[in-house]
Amino acid sequence: MKVTVDDEKCCAAGSCVMIAPEVFDQREEDGIVILLDATPSEDQHEAVRECVQVCPAGAIQVSEDA
Repeated sequence: MKVTVDDEKCCAAGSCVMIAPEVFDQREEDGIVILLDATPSEDQHEAVRECVQVCPAGAIQVSEDA
């Protein structure tokens, strides 16, 4: 799995950080997403997929090929 984020789309909702804190964080100054792990371990894949589904801005994408 390869994760990418579009910080221009991010609305700083923070759902991704609550669901997968090992993969996502937020900038202190404005809450915009920070990708901590672009290739998370398999045990994180389900949580990352959930983040894609719940992100209100559609700022998270995953490629299952990587």
